[in-house]
Amino acid sequence: MKRKVTKAIFPVAGMGTRFLPATKSIPKEIMTLVDRPLIQYAIDEARAAGIREFIFVTSRGKSALEDYFDDAPELENALRKAGKTAMLEMLKTTNMDSGAIAYVRQNRALGLGHAVWCARRLVGNEPFAVILTDDVIAAEKPCLQQMMEAYAETGGNMVAIMEVPPEKASSYGILDVADDMGAIVRARGMVEKPAPADAPSNLAVIGRYILTPRIMQHLHRLKAGTGGEIQLTDAIAEEIAQGDPVYGFRFRGQRFDCGSKPGFLQATVAFGLARDDLREEFAQYLAHMTAVQKAAE
Repeated sequence: MKRKVTKAIFPVAGMGTRFLPATKSIPKEIMTLVDRPLIQYAIDEARAAGIREFIFVTSRGKSALEDYFDDAPELENALRKAGKTAMLEMLKTTNMDSGAIAYVRQNRALGLGHAVWCARRLVGNEPFAVILTDDVIAAEKPCLQQMMEAYAETGGNMVAIMEVPPEKASSYGILDVADDMGAIVRARGMVEKPAPADAPSNLAVIGRYILTPRIMQHLHRLKAGTGGEIQLTDAIAEEIAQGDPVYGFRFRGQRFDCGSKPGFLQATVAFGLARDDLREEFAQYLAHMTAVQKAAE
């Protein structure tokens, strides 16, 4: 019998060096797409998928994340007195029940696999999800919710996948496909950041996972791999080697790499244009800037 997934790990210990100097004083996960921090998009997606326990793997300098999800009584009282009920309701979505969030420190930057392993005691003997906040996915039905529905049929381990150009393979974990069933593929192996000529497919793993607790055992035994880090991909590959199923899931939606500056800007434009209260004015501005650029050329 497949156990329901109610726990999710959010690895948020990274220093965010690609966004310096902003990340000198604030966690990258607090940076906003329009008016919502990256971490809020991830939490909302997890909630929609039925997650009830949220495990943050943090590091030094991340206290703003803890404050963000805490109550803000002075701000709430000010909004209430001003009659700003819409803002008050919006603020409530950022609050988390006491005990719903747990924080674990990753003392050394040893990679994603090590960050996930740091949460082993809180996961226990239960399947769990992993959400990378850098990957923001615009979808009618949230990506992790789509995966949960597929997982209810397959069990095992599941990773979100998307097609990438061959020259981009070296930036991702790539699936070696045993059986392609459309939305779901069964993997015979995984390769972390292969050279384009060595990539077994064009199906790249992105930042959504549903994993069995056995993954923690594999991570415990692993040594540093690609880039001198403990790779989550290597632990998932070990599951395959031992005969346990690993599936790739082609999600429906658009993924933005908000860990890069171009991806973050693209996401800002896309989410801005999706807002009814911003679309018209923002679209006019973009059209004006495009016309100015063409005239300059």
